[in-house]
Amino acid sequence: MTSSYVIDASNVTLSLGSGDARVDILRGIDLRVAAGESVALLGPSGSGKSSLMAVLSGLERASGGAIRIAGQDFTRLDEDGLARARQGRIGIVLQAFHLLPTMTAHENVAVPLELSGADDAFAIAAAELAAVGLGRRLTHYPAQLSGGEQQRVAIARATAPKPELLFADEPTGNLDAATGNAILDLLFERQRDTGATLLVITHDLGLARRCGRILEMQDGRIISDRGSG
Repeated sequence: MTSSYVIDASNVTLSLGSGDARVDILRGIDLRVAAGESVALLGPSGSGKSSLMAVLSGLERASGGAIRIAGQDFTRLDEDGLARARQGRIGIVLQAFHLLPTMTAHENVAVPLELSGADDAFAIAAAELAAVGLGRRLTHYPAQLSGGEQQRVAIARATAPKPELLFADEPTGNLDAATGNAILDLLFERQRDTGATLLVITHDLGLARRCGRILEMQDGRIISDRGSG
């Protein structure tokens, strides 16, 4: 029986170490997110937000529980399988832009598409960069771009495959307030345009309120799940 949710997680745990050195990071997470939702994951540093994102995006294997993401059973996949499952289904935007410094903006978006087998990867990348306002910056390298422009490239890279699920982990953490607000506007605009489900990880209540739903985490557990209104 397949799940109708883009994220369907039940009793998810994550522990590191063993014996007296064991640390429980996620402690029985239950979460269901429907297609097209925008969800904020709010909580202080160390509450487990980024660890939950890592598990839900397949960057980290859960210690226990059941996870289905965009129709894929993540609990049955090894690391290679998780990497394949992410392709085209999941886009990730991080606080650090993680652009390759030896590639142009165009190449940073196009090469991952090309590696995943997309046709016309460079044409798709050019269109996506134009959509984020960088149509005239295709040949610029990351060092030639401002922080806000680099994050726009990162958003274009994440949304170019038209993923079902888009994760953003503190996407404005390295930006000034004005640039950060512009990036948030762009992130929500691209989510609406692509129809992706969006999960934003933040400690900023103002950002969280821009999402339709707010989850609050503390000590590895979701302690609140409410609408943002």
